[in-house]
Amino acid sequence: MRLAAPPVKLAALEQGIEVYQPSRVRDGALASWLRQQRADVALVAAYGRILPPEVLATPAHGCINLHASILPAYRGAAPIQWAIANGDAETGVSLMQMDAGMDTGAVYAVRRLPIPDGMNGGELTRALAELAADMVGDELLAAVAGRLQALPQDERFASLAPPIEKEHLVIDWTLASDCIARRVRAFAPAPAAFTFAGERRLKLLEARRGEAVTSEAPGTVLGTHQDALVVACGSGSLEIVRAGAEGKNPQSGRDLINGRLLRLGQRLAAQPG
Repeated sequence: MRLAAPPVKLAALEQGIEVYQPSRVRDGALASWLRQQRADVALVAAYGRILPPEVLATPAHGCINLHASILPAYRGAAPIQWAIANGDAETGVSLMQMDAGMDTGAVYAVRRLPIPDGMNGGELTRALAELAADMVGDELLAAVAGRLQALPQDERFASLAPPIEKEHLVIDWTLASDCIARRVRAFAPAPAAFTFAGERRLKLLEARRGEAVTSEAPGTVLGTHQDALVVACGSGSLEIVRAGAEGKNPQSGRDLINGRLLRLGQRLAAQPG
């Protein structure tokens, strides 16, 4: 619970680069600081706030954003997680000229990346970060030099990637096992999808579609398979490979049973009780 500097700041300070962290973006202080820097361009990545027109217009070439989706798909706060949750086969990074809208500006370049089976949100974030870093040295420089033309987005294909809220994380066991497995992957390792075993919250960190066919009620603990815990879903079954109960280190699904945290026939639920 201690305030800590983000890794980008620490890396910049190690290189002797000045760091400015505004508490607000609309009080004029950020625009004033940018004017003092006489910036050619402002590069924005995963900032999480909509910059006002005064800031966007201050650098000579405006503000250019690295957005973690193939725009116009998944505009918004959580494009990486929703691409996995929705079962997309690929995603990517878009280099775009920022305007007053939310990820609505013209796009200079897109690099695509397949989403391998089993990849979770944290792993995909790292892969896209490496892709974006390459684009800074290539496409960003070409855009600022005028060698790339920014093309408007096709609004017909626009979609949103809303912020991840608590209601997105809680497991609905009436859903199909494929859908639940994708959600577990999307939100792992953090903030992590969760369910309740009695009064205790259980974070699901790794899961896969199970092979068991059952008529038991959704959320019922059916047993174990290999090192996983098998749970009934609305359609099919889910194998929980790794999970973390409150106050305990992450465990394998089988260890949840062996440690008597869970029992056969128990119902996992969206609410405690």
